[in-house]
Amino acid sequence: MVSQEMKRILVDAGKHGWVMEPEAKRFFSLAGMDTPRFCWARKLEEAIGFAEKIGYPVVGKVISPRVVHKTEVKGVAVGLDSPRKIEETFLRFSGIDGFAGMLLEETLSGLELIVGARVDFQFGPVVLLGMGGTGVEIYKDVALRMAPLEERDVKSMVQSLKARRLLEGYRGKEPVHMGELVRLLLVFSSLVMDIFPRMESIDLNPVFATASRAVVGDARIMLKS
Repeated sequence: MVSQEMKRILVDAGKHGWVMEPEAKRFFSLAGMDTPRFCWARKLEEAIGFAEKIGYPVVGKVISPRVVHKTEVKGVAVGLDSPRKIEETFLRFSGIDGFAGMLLEETLSGLELIVGARVDFQFGPVVLLGMGGTGVEIYKDVALRMAPLEERDVKSMVQSLKARRLLEGYRGKEPVHMGELVRLLLVFSSLVMDIFPRMESIDLNPVFATASRAVVGDARIMLKS
């Protein structure tokens, strides 16, 4: 399941110890997972050109091998709706340590979930599903299962969440597309089994779940030293 191009992404990221977001998203996209339209812009002109192509507003994120947690350096900007705002953000990001460009991507919305994986010293690869976004450490509403997952495992994980009613359609809101969420988790689980000797952890936070999609909004792969 892991293609030669996907293997190259992991090998090239070895010098940093982790796969930065644009390459991580390309990795998951190559595996068949749903990702936003995005661009790794190394020059301002590339950033503006991409935004003009897909339409405003867009999201901007700093790319730096020295910045694992972008929010800690104010490296995320949402609602960029003009070339001027993109330019201001690009210039601000350029002052961040290790600046290697700016990630531009389409604006997404939906129920924010977290999907992750760790390698447990006793049980091996373990997959996590929970309520995501910035409140993930506050809510701590997650379910864990040993990889590889089957469809019944994913459905069991959803049912064990305290906030599962949000996925099922709470107070008149549309339920998330359970088929797409199941598909994403099964592909993710398979990938984890393929690469777990090389990985330390994977975090997809958030995954935007809607009535039609389950999209990887942010992605990071930490590699074993």
